[in-house]
Amino acid sequence: MRTKITLACTECKRRNYDTTKEKKLHPERMEIMKYCRFCKKHTLHKETK
Repeated sequence: MRTKITLACTECKRRNYDTTKEKKLHPERMEIMKYCRFCKKHTLHKETK
């Protein structure tokens, strides 16, 4: 079952993206490089609670 997660920018701490992931295949927290429209550059985004 896919669960909804929120990704937050590590620099400005804003929650920019909502997505889903498969908990059984990837139980660890997701980290991905995404574009932050507030920082105006690509930054590391981490999964939040």
